[in-house]
Amino acid sequence: MEHLRISIDRLLERINSLGEIGRIAGSKGEWGSARLALTEDDRLGRDLVVSWMRDLGMTVSVDGIGNAIGTWPGSDPTLRPVMMGSHIDTVRTGGRFDGNLGVLAGLEIVETVQRAGVKLQRGLQVAFFTDEEGARFAPDMLGSLVYVGGLGLEEALDVRDSDGARLGDELAAIGYAGSMPCPAVVFPHAFVELHIEQGPVLEDERLTIGAVTGVQGISWTEVTITGQSAHAGTTPMRLRRDPMVVASQVIAESRAVARRLGGTQVATTGRMDVYPNLVNVVPARVTFTLDLRNTEEERLQQAEQAMFSFARRMAAEEGCDITFKSLARFEPVQFEERMISMVERLAVELGHSVRRMPSGAGHDAQMLARVCPTSMIFVPSINGLSHNPAEDTAPADLEAGANVLLQVVLQLADE
Repeated sequence: MEHLRISIDRLLERINSLGEIGRIAGSKGEWGSARLALTEDDRLGRDLVVSWMRDLGMTVSVDGIGNAIGTWPGSDPTLRPVMMGSHIDTVRTGGRFDGNLGVLAGLEIVETVQRAGVKLQRGLQVAFFTDEEGARFAPDMLGSLVYVGGLGLEEALDVRDSDGARLGDELAAIGYAGSMPCPAVVFPHAFVELHIEQGPVLEDERLTIGAVTGVQGISWTEVTITGQSAHAGTTPMRLRRDPMVVASQVIAESRAVARRLGGTQVATTGRMDVYPNLVNVVPARVTFTLDLRNTEEERLQQAEQAMFSFARRMAAEEGCDITFKSLARFEPVQFEERMISMVERLAVELGHSVRRMPSGAGHDAQMLARVCPTSMIFVPSINGLSHNPAEDTAPADLEAGANVLLQVVLQLADE
């Protein structure tokens, strides 16, 4: 079965067809997709992918959090299947490849196996998980977290977005409140996720395949600083209680902490709300997010402690109140050495350059790693871009990654 290869034309056709749902234009003629979780466009995307699963003769099941799994049976029904997949929801400024590649490459593997008449001992599954991005409902990887039992179904269904919409109601509204239990009753034999790197390393080093060693730990915190709204022209500086000053100090310090810790530590503030948000008024309240990530749990805890301590001190000096709300907290995940080595070895056998590397972004694979052997395969992102309509990967790299996925899955399915 070493001779089997996927069809890049079929894969690209599905990627572009799904990308048309929620299509958005970039600034330089490029295009991507905006399909926030549990919106009408998400429903349309789900319907399209499910129709492709059924066209391939796969049995489709949907669980209580809306995760959809297509199954192609193997020759031995007593053996647990090998699962591929990712997500099809996007951020508001999404591209066509993030998440979608892992799902649609999975369908391409199933079709390749079917067309070749290959009989596998284990069945093949392709899954797309609900709300991986966390762009609408926190935390991210919510669907896969519920799938593995890391978050209770009822608690997840009660999560609300920034407009107050309840996840369970939105899930029912798009028709994907399924009947399969959460967590799953039977977990897969293994899970493999093909994904774009979403960073610049592979392209910078002119490499084709990343054998992912694990996923960084993630700490998302919402910080709210409350001061005193006042007139910008008549209030002396010494009498101000300005939450914006505190927020700016904290944000600047987060970068300083990341640099001091070094290694894989990163820090980001991606969202900020200011009230009353007027040019001539000292703000009354500032709310912003603090995203800290590290591949080492001890270092991640050091970053959290340093930032929370600094923020409290700056707020006290300015006479402001400060509160912290955890939006998501996941420890770093290390994939099994056997799975990493399998990706690495098969990529080399196919003639591709490869390196081991951690993932700086969160992925459904880090949740599946709790319940079964898991691996990820990265392919280069042009200019390192993702979460952007300019997100792109060369067809040759997509083909290479999908063929590595194919060989990994073939080996796992005959274990």
